[in-house]
Amino acid sequence: MPLIAPLAKLVGELRRLPGIGPKTATRLAYHIISIEKERALSLARAIVSAKENITYCSICYNLTDQTPCQICRSEERDSHLLCVVEDPKDVEAMERTHEYHGKYHVLHGALSPMEGIGPDNLKMKELLIRLGTGDFQEVIMATNPDVEGEATALYLSRLLKPLGLKVTRIAHGLPVGGDLDYADEMTLSKALENRREM
Repeated sequence: MPLIAPLAKLVGELRRLPGIGPKTATRLAYHIISIEKERALSLARAIVSAKENITYCSICYNLTDQTPCQICRSEERDSHLLCVVEDPKDVEAMERTHEYHGKYHVLHGALSPMEGIGPDNLKMKELLIRLGTGDFQEVIMATNPDVEGEATALYLSRLLKPLGLKVTRIAHGLPVGGDLDYADEMTLSKALENRREM
């Protein structure tokens, strides 16, 4: 028996989310319609609010509800250290370690010629401008330990070395092919602690 139209529409929208297949989308849709109306409306309001109120920081390009973001505004952060990550979720992963106290720069992806993603598609130009105007001494490459992340780190290190900056790479305590977002705090702490110069 086919799903009724409103339920089929909900399943269809849920399937568009990353990592959600048809069975999971159907299970989530049935759960949403089975909860109290106020909880469902609260979920809908949270989605709309996040979409309307979250933007990118004008300095680091991390997600924020005010720009500059809290990390960029903080005077307690080490303004000599800059950690370069691929995605906003990687900032959260690094923050969970409680080991890193510098600033961030979010590239919004990694180099991937196969997918047509080059330096102009990432926040690399903004990174170079920021490094030229800041007081940074070390740039930590914390891109994912996969082919694209390694290529991005290597490309950036070659651009940054002539600027007289110390360029380091987080140690490979992380599994190759994995994402920072899925690493536990201890693994990320060790990777950060054992970073090496590139």
